[in-house]
Amino acid sequence: MNTHHIQQVADALRLRRESLGLSANEVARRANIYPSTYWRIETGQVPKPDTDSLLTIAAALDIPTADLFAASGWLPDSELPSLRPYLRTKYHLPPEALSKLEASVKAIAGEYGISIGRGPGSGEDEQPAANPITIPQRR
Repeated sequence: MNTHHIQQVADALRLRRESLGLSANEVARRANIYPSTYWRIETGQVPKPDTDSLLTIAAALDIPTADLFAASGWLPDSELPSLRPYLRTKYHLPPEALSKLEASVKAIAGEYGISIGRGPGSGEDEQPAANPITIPQRR
C-alpha cells in the first residue's frame, strides 16, 4: 500500500465508524482485534494492515470487502468487474434494467469526458475462471 491507499483506508474506516456512531474500541471489540491495532489502522499508522484484520474490520463496520480492498490498492482498477456483471450479480437485475442503467452511466460519464469500455459480451462473464480463488465469506 502506498500513502494514498493508506489514507483512503483510514478515511473509509473513520467515516464509516463515525456514521454508525461507534467508538474505535467498539469496532475493535466487534472485529475481535486489539483496540490499539484498530486505532493504528484507522489513523494510517499501519503501512500494510493484515488481511485478516481488514476482513474482520470490514465485517464489523458492514463495509463490502471489495470496497475496502479497492481502497487499499489490493484490488486494482483493472481487476474490478465491468458495470453489467457487477449490477447483475449485486442486484439481480433483469437484462432490460441493466441496459438502461448502462446507457445512463455511459451518458453521465461522457458528460465528464470519461469513456466506459464495453465490458464483456453477453455470456462472456458467466464462464468460470480457469483457476478460481475461494474467498472466505463474511459472517
